Order: sequence, then structure tokens, then C-alpha cells
Amino acid sequence: MVPEREKRRDDSRAVVIVPVFKRARAVDATGPVARSDEARLAEAIGLARAIDLDVVHSAIVAVAQPKPGTLLGTGKIEEISAALDASDAGLVIVDHPLTPVQQRNLEKEWNAKVIDRTGLILEIFGRRASTKEGTLQVELAHLNYQKGRLVRSWTHLERQRGGAGFMGGPGETQIEADRRLLQERIVRLERELEQVRRTRQLHRAKRKKVPHPIVALVGYTNAGKSTLFNRITGAGVLAEDMLFATLDPTLRRMKLPQGRTVILSDTVGFISDLPTHLVAAFRATLEEVLEADLILHVRDMSDPDNGAQAGDVLRILADLGIDEKDGAERILEVWNKIDDLPPEARDALVQKAGATPNTIAVSALTGEGVDKLLDEVNRRLSGVLVDRDVVLPVDKLQLLPWLYDHSIVDEREDLEDGSVRITVRLTETEAGELDRRLGHGARRPLEDWE
Repeated sequence: MVPEREKRRDDSRAVVIVPVFKRARAVDATGPVARSDEARLAEAIGLARAIDLDVVHSAIVAVAQPKPGTLLGTGKIEEISAALDASDAGLVIVDHPLTPVQQRNLEKEWNAKVIDRTGLILEIFGRRASTKEGTLQVELAHLNYQKGRLVRSWTHLERQRGGAGFMGGPGETQIEADRRLLQERIVRLERELEQVRRTRQLHRAKRKKVPHPIVALVGYTNAGKSTLFNRITGAGVLAEDMLFATLDPTLRRMKLPQGRTVILSDTVGFISDLPTHLVAAFRATLEEVLEADLILHVRDMSDPDNGAQAGDVLRILADLGIDEKDGAERILEVWNKIDDLPPEARDALVQKAGATPNTIAVSALTGEGVDKLLDEVNRRLSGVLVDRDVVLPVDKLQLLPWLYDHSIVDEREDLEDGSVRITVRLTETEAGELDRRLGHGARRPLEDWE
């Protein structure tokens, strides 16, 4: 007879638990925005469902004093074990970082696979990465995370699943079995990512030669960035009501209604307690945000927890080097999903956005407020100017009044043959108009940035 505990092997059925520590709760209560325990649980369930797991049980677990060996107390461990028995689940997701020892001990206690918040996010990123760059970044983050977690007790499950993520484990390469091979692979990945960084720098340098301003979309995961991106550019980026529906960055060239050309960048969604492994691995991608002339911070205003989510995004931006003072000049808040609000709440939010500096209320789904957003983007980018040094021949001197009206004249020199050398700063659109008036024709267009 096989013991009942040994029969539980269905790791597609998951139990999700959110540990809540009394001391941390007291600290959060004094902060400007407290994240509710229910919101944390809902987010953890959403993360699990994002990789097609069947969440059969979920719970908020109060922890008076964290245990070094298991994080949870004996009573809570027994409660969760009973839930596993009742649901025939083979996977437990703990929405909190676990040490390798804690993870191993909990797996022994529950006779089930255990992953923490970091492991779950890494698994999602592994599923979502579609480009070579994204795959490299996820694998590097995953291997750094796995360094201290070379636990072999669940290898038979991992071989069955395969794949490149955490739950896929060492099925295809057995890399966790040998720390030396693991470190060698990490070094190779870091070299390949360094080449990615150099390539991105070359792309940015090429874009600066034809200086279109860059507008970056940032925000908490599932805030509607990709939907807004598609609404503005007409692109076909995957946009679903799912956490981390898109991972790889996408850039598109577009024209604002006033004729100005900009490059719009859709970045990976942020999330609270973003694993440091991911922040480090995705720095090459997130550098697009640092280079942006304008950052659109997209917020899901239909989410009751949007205030805490906004705080998480701003903290990550600060970690990237965009401080509060710099952010006030470069960040424009986009209050999204107003179509999901009741009419009275929606009208009040739109009115509040109108009275709040650097804020626009929109619905990326219906298009409401998007025209106003684009007008504000155009107004904000009017400060991004192009330097031009031109010589006006005698038959083009009638352009002088136009230049004084449409640009900032830094220097003028009247030459002996009657022509005028003039150094000006003007917008990219006006620079194109100047070329047209001078008869230089259209400038070589940018390639489409994929």
C-alpha cells in the first residue's frame, strides 16, 4: 500500500498562502499607503493563474514570530497540510521570500513542491519571454536564484514538466546538480547580456542621430500599458487581463496629432517586492526608461490598491536612478481604466485629474481621454529641441523671420557674400519644416523599431 501522503503529486493544483507578520503590519499601518492583506492574496492568486495553475485553496496566514527553519509555526503547517490532503494539491505557493532551508523543510513537512514569491515571478517571466534577450535575462535571474537551492527531492517531477522556468527545473540540462557548471553558465550568460547592452547602446546612438523624443510607458503589472500602447500606435502587442501579459520591451515610431514624431516604448510591468535578481538582469531593458524624454506612469484606478501600487513603481524608478525631483519634470501620470468605475466615481476622478498637476484620466480600452493625453505629451515634449547650424543663401533670407518665430537663435553671423550663418534650436517637426523650406527634401526615415 502506498501511504496517502505519497499519492499527492498533482503540481498543477496549487495552494496559495500569504503570510502576514504582526510587526510588519504595524509598520505598514504608519506608512502613507498600506497594502491590504486581501489585495496581496488576490495578487498572489493572479500570479499563480498567470501560468495556468489551478488554485484550489488560498489563505491569509497570520504569523506572530517567523520561525528560522520553516517561517510558519507548527499549527499553521498542519492546517496547510490538511488543505493539501483535502484538495490533492502538489504545489504550495508562499507569497514571501523563503530561504533554501525553509523551502526544503516545508517541502518535507507537506510532501509537496514549494515555491516562494520570487520563484513564482521567475516562472512567469520564463513563460512570457519571447525574444533572445528576454530569455537570456530570465535564465540569468533564475540561475542566480537557484545557486543556493540545489534541492533534488523533486527532480522526478521537474523532469516530467521540463521547460526553462523554475518549475521546469533541471529537466533538460541538470545544471543545478553541479555548482561549478552553474557558475560557468552564469558567466556565459552575463557575457551574452553584455553584448545585448552594447547593441542597445548602438540602437540608442542611432536614434539620437535622428533625434526623435522617446516616451516610455511604465506602471504596475496589468495597469493597461500594452492596451494604451496599442491604442496610441495601432500595434498588435499582446494585451490581456493577466499579470505580466507582456514581458519583452516593444518600441514603435508614431506621429502625434500635431505632426511630431516620437518613439513609444512599452516596458515590463513592475510589481511589489520585485526580485533583486530580476532588477539586475533586466537592467539593460529598463535602461530604455532612463533614456526616455517623458515617462508615462500608467495606473489602474479601478484597483482599490492603486495607491500602494504607484508607490511600488516610484520606488523602482528611484532604484533605477530617477529621483523624485527629476521625476516631477519627466513623469506624467495616466489614470487608466476609468471605464471600469461607476459613473459617479468616474466623473469625480476625471474632475480630480483635471485639478491635479501632471495627471490625465483616460480609458485605454474605449479611447476616452487619449486625445487629451497626446496633446499633453506634445506640449511636454516641446522642450526637447534639436540643434541646427545652417547657412541661408541670399535667395533664402526671407526665412530669417520664420526662424526667429519658430526657433531659439543662439548665434548669427552675416557673411561677406550676403548669406547668413545661423545656429538655432527648434523642435524636430520644425527642423523638418526648415529642411523643406530650404529644399533639402525629406530626411532619411528611421527604420521601424520592433
